Amino acid sequence: MSAIRFDGKVAIVTGAGGGLGRSHALELARRGAKVVVNDLGGAMDGSGGNSEAALKVVEDIKAAGGEAIANGASVTDDAGVAGLVRQTMDQWGRVDILIANAGILRDKSFSKMEIADFDAVMAVHLMGTVKPVKAAWEIMKAQNYGRIVVTTSSTGLYGNFGQANYGAAKLSLVGFMNTMKIEGAKNNIKINAISPVAATRMTENLMPPEMLTLLKPEYVTPGVVYLVSEDAPTGAILTAGAGVFSLARIYETDGVCLKEGGITAEEVAANWGRIADPTGQEHYEQGGGQTAKFMRKLQGG
Repeated sequence: MSAIRFDGKVAIVTGAGGGLGRSHALELARRGAKVVVNDLGGAMDGSGGNSEAALKVVEDIKAAGGEAIANGASVTDDAGVAGLVRQTMDQWGRVDILIANAGILRDKSFSKMEIADFDAVMAVHLMGTVKPVKAAWEIMKAQNYGRIVVTTSSTGLYGNFGQANYGAAKLSLVGFMNTMKIEGAKNNIKINAISPVAATRMTENLMPPEMLTLLKPEYVTPGVVYLVSEDAPTGAILTAGAGVFSLARIYETDGVCLKEGGITAEEVAANWGRIADPTGQEHYEQGGGQTAKFMRKLQGG
């Protein structure tokens, strides 16, 4: 297999001042991409900000012979995001790759969580992905080329105590991806999700030191690099950590048509075993697959 290269390609990586984003930016640059290192430089809860971290990553890239520029915009700020894309276009004239990696945490049990904690996390993870994608979308369409990675999480896919806001934000990105993969297909825009487990400042207090040594961000980045490559899939949820890679998928059981027995709550309860039976379950590429199944079941198929 030939080496994956990004010569002539321009990549924006948000939240690239440290952790996973830094690792992604360095590896893309090593493989020939021109990289925009975006990082607000704020605290883990999203407060504060400075450009020091982003500038340091740019220095590292340039020291290794690559090309990079820094950007300190918040991904939640409309004007800042517009400026991020404008800066990229002014510098290099195109946007080929967007890795939406920026994130914050405001972990609390739901009983103790304030709505402001929910709003802040949703703003960064969901809208802080949507806004850069929106700003780059028409550019990618005009180029007939784009590669996008959104960052989801096992908390969004499966849940985790104390992270209702984070989980809601992270799973919402899967829904966003599922529609954008359809809308981008005719213009060769591919979008995928990475669900990483890595030792970063967002996880350092959640895991013992011996586990953190196994979870270097560099062990996730190869999956991200593939997801933004020429031959990338689209609509995939790639889980990655400690060098282990797997796909997460949403499946739907074949189910049962209750029209003949009477469509009542009691019939649903009585048939729960058949409804939940995994035999013949499917993964749909778009929502219409579910509707087609309903019609087939209705007709006795």
